[in-house]
Amino acid sequence: MKIGFVLFNGITFLDFIGFYDVIYRLNLFEETKGTTWDICGLSEEISDELGLTIKVNKIKPDLSEYDLLFVPGGRGTRELRFDEEFISWLRQAENVNYIVSVCTGSLLLGAAGFLKNKKSTTHPNAYELLEPYCKEVIKTRIVRDGNLITAGGVSTSIDLALYIVELFVNKDAVEIIKKQIDYPYEVQGIKPFERQECQLLYEIPTNRK
Repeated sequence: MKIGFVLFNGITFLDFIGFYDVIYRLNLFEETKGTTWDICGLSEEISDELGLTIKVNKIKPDLSEYDLLFVPGGRGTRELRFDEEFISWLRQAENVNYIVSVCTGSLLLGAAGFLKNKKSTTHPNAYELLEPYCKEVIKTRIVRDGNLITAGGVSTSIDLALYIVELFVNKDAVEIIKKQIDYPYEVQGIKPFERQECQLLYEIPTNRK
């Protein structure tokens, strides 16, 4: 499996790092050994909301070449959703097997047209911004509708990655990774059920701060 991480100026890096630190461990398991990834962007360096800068290793690659595309969020998404160069580039991922976002990354997926007739979620503070782009905003932590998986606020990036590990490997792999990263939490209120083609995976925890 080949993963593309799409980064941009104004990103919230925890959206990316929380997901990345879990998902690269797919290489620990026979089922997903050989997983590769690229950190992608439109420029050589990407800065977050506070000025922290990292380098990407693929500048404007063809996003259709990936098996899973991950789009994080951040304050930069508010303006970037109207950036035609970026959105046109993102549209290359239309036929990617799995399109995944966390936080306000879903606004970018929406601007690219990926959420049309789909149910999705985002950071709780951005539900209203997401509404014009999708069929229905589900006010919860992780929503899967077909090949589209969207997640809520910043810390949800860890739970999202653990869900994907379970999807591609199994629950035992999740428990191994949780021990490795000393992550003692269990997602509260898991409800696997169908809403037409949409599966609501995780509810908002009621007892976690």
